[in-house]
Amino acid sequence: MEYDPTRPKWVQIADVIRTRIASGEYAPLHQLSEVQMEREFGVTRVTVRKATAALREEGLITTTPGIGSFVAGRHAG
Repeated sequence: MEYDPTRPKWVQIADVIRTRIASGEYAPLHQLSEVQMEREFGVTRVTVRKATAALREEGLITTTPGIGSFVAGRHAG
């Protein structure tokens, strides 16, 4: 991934994940692996965690300590 130097990397990663969730590429309950994201985006675990924290605040993902982060289920309506 080529990063825009004017925006934090974690914001750009969150944008990519958000797009994948919206498109259905990441279905509800899809597990988001921090290790895989580190490799894919070439960033540190801290950067990945900032991105997942932002997505969690938006209600797009849920995180269970010791288990992992998952795409939130879709709500009917």
